[in-house]
Amino acid sequence: MLRRLYTVYEYLALRFGLGMLGFLCLLWSPFSWALYYVTPQRSGGRQGRRMNMAGFRLYLWMLWLSGAFRFDISSLDALRGQGPVIIAPNHPSLLDAVMVISRLPNVVCIMKNELMNNLFLRAGARLARFIGNDSLMDMIRNSVDTLQQGNHLLLFPEGTRTVREAVNPFTAAVGLIARSANVPVQAVFIESDSKFLCKGWPLFKRPSMPITYHIRLGRRFDPPQDVRAFTMELEQYFIGELAAGALAPEAQVTSSRHQQTVSPNLINRT
Repeated sequence: MLRRLYTVYEYLALRFGLGMLGFLCLLWSPFSWALYYVTPQRSGGRQGRRMNMAGFRLYLWMLWLSGAFRFDISSLDALRGQGPVIIAPNHPSLLDAVMVISRLPNVVCIMKNELMNNLFLRAGARLARFIGNDSLMDMIRNSVDTLQQGNHLLLFPEGTRTVREAVNPFTAAVGLIARSANVPVQAVFIESDSKFLCKGWPLFKRPSMPITYHIRLGRRFDPPQDVRAFTMELEQYFIGELAAGALAPEAQVTSSRHQQTVSPNLINRT
């Protein structure tokens, strides 16, 4: 009986999480469009990025409040107030950008073009002056411009969500932008004990809960001279670090994860 009730709870938590994200995005969209057209580009972008941070932080807080998710992501706070840098995380799930943006007030994200035009995301993305990836040259030029304005740039080196062990092959985009803008690259590791919302995970498939997410900062790389060598070095660095990660994949987690074995500190640091 208790197991059945817990299953119902997991289904409700899943739908609450997905529905709340869509609701918050749609709620913010009319204000985003209005600000997009009436504010100067730079000040409007700053406002948009701060609102994105506040909205995503509220969303993660709601997920935590449901008891279905736990976030240990406050290590990102160390990047606040720092100069321009490319934030380069691995990309295991759809929540990755949400978690990073929720901790930092001045992040410009490179997004797939279809996401830039998504009904739920496009207004907030355009106000925040996020960058589409439909044209490589435009993406590099716009990225260099935003870094020269002192912003952080969020770019996933894999280009898409991870589909193989550790990470996908890295693209050269991070190295090209870092060299062109002469800015460092900050490695960021995102780990979870679940495959929820990973590549191929059906949107409404119920995961085992609670789900824990952990983010830690890695090495900071100087702007590269040799982009190809840098890309290979960065990929191998991620493979090595993730192999020694703190959280096991869902398939290796035992039933003890339902017995509150995760420290409450993980929750309180959201």
